[in-house]
Amino acid sequence: MPIDKTIHLPDLSFIRLCNEKYGVNRGLYNTIDTFFYERGFERIVERRKNILSFLDYLQKSTDETTTRVKFGSGGLKIKIDEYFIEVKRAK
Repeated sequence: MPIDKTIHLPDLSFIRLCNEKYGVNRGLYNTIDTFFYERGFERIVERRKNILSFLDYLQKSTDETTTRVKFGSGGLKIKIDEYFIEVKRAK
């Protein structure tokens, strides 16, 4: 499904997609969503695009044999910070 269509899915469908494609459960999705909101992504469309980009980034940097993303204590914040550093470098 194209990203322009994906970001407009109803909440539950979007969360299910994140779970099926990236192994991110609802609780983890909500935490990621909150992190992005707190970093200034107030518009849901922009935030969802960035969340999908972040999840793609995570998927590329994890072991291919792992189906679910796992974080230790504080690991999610570290990965989000690394993601933002990568995004800034790419600009």
